[in-house]
Amino acid sequence: MRLTDKVAIVTGGARGIGAGIARCLAAEGARLALLDIDAADAQATATTLGRDAIGLGADVSDEAQVREATAQVVARLGGVDILINNAGGGGQHSMSAIGNPFTRIDQSGWDDQLATNLRTTFAASKAAIPHLQQRGGGAIVNIASIAGLIPAVAIPAYGAAKAGVISLTKSLALELAASNIRVNAICPGFLWTRAWEMLAMLMKMGVPQYADMAPRDIFLDQVKRGVPLGREQTPDDIGKLAVFLCSADGENITGQAISVDGGITLRVGPS
Repeated sequence: MRLTDKVAIVTGGARGIGAGIARCLAAEGARLALLDIDAADAQATATTLGRDAIGLGADVSDEAQVREATAQVVARLGGVDILINNAGGGGQHSMSAIGNPFTRIDQSGWDDQLATNLRTTFAASKAAIPHLQQRGGGAIVNIASIAGLIPAVAIPAYGAAKAGVISLTKSLALELAASNIRVNAICPGFLWTRAWEMLAMLMKMGVPQYADMAPRDIFLDQVKRGVPLGREQTPDDIGKLAVFLCSADGENITGQAISVDGGITLRVGPS
């Protein structure tokens, strides 16, 4: 197994992409700490991964909370070798940051998206880096999005935040190379999440052909129309790449933003 005895923190690890990444890391021998704003769900998911997994509650956009949670991980598991910055999505004001024209987006929605999808990466990285350095190196994988690579007219705040994640990935990769810490980003494409469900609900209200369709079916129609390979992306797709990047197989890869999108970005711009 490629990650035997490595200690990995996965933020937003209770469900969705985070839980999928955690499963893949655990299957390769990693010991897991799942940080999530929902402590009960984080612990419930951790129990499915085996005895070397713990779940902790923390708002990862809050620097003090994530610093304390990281300290707990070190105390209980002995250190940190891997950080997966996955926490993100939509907060309480997220609906006011979806749709167009751009002028209808309000400040609370904009700030919410940047806090949820960019400040989380800042705060968790800042907390984990000293511990990675103490181990003599390690890996950080930031979960960005193809919305950070190509125009995202319906979700401009989310796209701006994820573009920030990609830029931060490159900056940290250069800064931390001397510490033998590799930093990369994964950019998922069309993957069914709560954010996609909200977007599908807006499409249901605004696109006549979708009026009688369930949100999930709207999403699958978008997959059929927009993904060259014709299939949706899954949490395990992201998890398998995360394993590669965090293992010795990816030891010479840093500062990259890798699309896992079935070819979507080939049609609209460089990936």
